[in-house]
Amino acid sequence: QVRLVESGGRLVQAGESLRLSCEAPGGAFEMYSRAWFRQVPGKEREFVAVIDRFGSSTKYSESVQGRFTITKDQNKNVVYLQMNNLIPEDTARYYCAADASTGNKAVGYKNWGQGTQVTVSS
Repeated sequence: QVRLVESGGRLVQAGESLRLSCEAPGGAFEMYSRAWFRQVPGKEREFVAVIDRFGSSTKYSESVQGRFTITKDQNKNVVYLQMNNLIPEDTARYYCAADASTGNKAVGYKNWGQGTQVTVSS
């Protein structure tokens, strides 16, 4: 089974920026929408952002609107999540997901990566 591959997570200070990447090996999921979710232990997976398969339509959660930007490099089939002005509440494991829809519910996505950890210190 082909899996998405996330990278870019690390420890940063509040106010700093990070860019996460979501790669799909071998052109997989090229025709699918791709989303970012995040999860902290003991809580449900939370929607962050989604981009359609064309890379032209995006949606964000209220908590990240204006700070995070999701983009897609069509040539490389890579989706990025640019995260600016990070705050400690952004600390979580970030997961990339792909499916035909552009919904904000984790249950609607069948294809996931292993996640990448983002930790924001105050």
